[in-house]
Amino acid sequence: MSVDTAAEVAQRFTRLYGSEPEGVWAAPGRVNLIGEHTDYNDGFVMPFALPHTAVAAVTPRTDGVLRLHSADVEGGVVELRVADLTPQADRNWTAYPSGVVWALREAGHEVTGADIHLASTVPAGAGLSSSAALEVVVALALNDLFGLGLRGWQLARLCQRAENVYVGAPVGIMDQTASACCQAGHALFLDTRDLAQRQVPFDLAAEGLRLLVVDTQVKHAHSEGEYGKRRAGCEKGAALLGVNALRDIPYEELDAALERLGDEAEVRRLVRHVVTEDQRVERVVALLEAGEPRAIGPVLVEGHVSLRDDFRISCPELDLVVDTALEAGALGARMTGGGFGGSAIVLVEAADVEAVGKAVQAAFAAAGCTAPRIFEAVPAAGARRLS
Repeated sequence: MSVDTAAEVAQRFTRLYGSEPEGVWAAPGRVNLIGEHTDYNDGFVMPFALPHTAVAAVTPRTDGVLRLHSADVEGGVVELRVADLTPQADRNWTAYPSGVVWALREAGHEVTGADIHLASTVPAGAGLSSSAALEVVVALALNDLFGLGLRGWQLARLCQRAENVYVGAPVGIMDQTASACCQAGHALFLDTRDLAQRQVPFDLAAEGLRLLVVDTQVKHAHSEGEYGKRRAGCEKGAALLGVNALRDIPYEELDAALERLGDEAEVRRLVRHVVTEDQRVERVVALLEAGEPRAIGPVLVEGHVSLRDDFRISCPELDLVVDTALEAGALGARMTGGGFGGSAIVLVEAADVEAVGKAVQAAFAAAGCTAPRIFEAVPAAGARRLS
């Protein structure tokens, strides 16, 4: 987010509320390199932050009033009272920032209201965590303005609670932690059980590589239906196997665990994906730390096959991206995010970026699909104050 854009957000705040904001903050969307649907199974993930951000201009209030405005949604300022915030009563975009206020207050933090203006460059519904960016930027701003003294991982936990309880979406902890804690030039190796973090250098450009994001323009809605079913199925699998979470099934014991599940075919598929995906995260970390980024390509493809066939959350457009990119010479590709639409990532040699992009665009046109949006993913900084 450029300084000019931050200034523009501040100016819009002043026009809306009649005074300058006390500050402007930014929080990024994210791409998950590997580790999909493992976070709510206490497993491993490896996201990195995007340059695309949600930006908030904010001034605190002491009268219990919360005023919200978004540059990205039609309509005027929405006014609420913090004492009246109720989980799952709001089905609009305002549920995300107001849910953060609710979660902070429920945790005992003295948040007495605020004027907030928001703007975002994170594509909504593209599997790039636009909602987490919105939550984290509001949480960080309120943390600073009210002197709460919370660290990034603590803000992430509160944002997750806001989305789980207030919004009603059963998301894991990865998206909020990535937005709050990622560092530029690195991917974040995160253990979602205890939030242990390791920043893994991820400078593909220095190796002559690029990672493309292909937004299929197919929108998803995580708080509805299928996402919740997958999470419930994973919890059922853990219960049947007598473990706290699927993270506790060692990869070496997967076959035996699957046999114990008997004729629970759907649960077997979910368990197989989670256990093998955790192992894929560890393999990618080892390859990157060994200086072998090209070798992660086949691991990305394995991940897509598992999400497509075992977790069953891909869609024709995502499969078309992966298949076409690989045929055009990509080193690896897979869907990223919660699934049922959204984006795929494609690992390519720098010299092949144009050819792979054109091949994907042509394949979508031939299939009669909406043209995808393609851009390069460059690991960026996590949430921070801009002014």
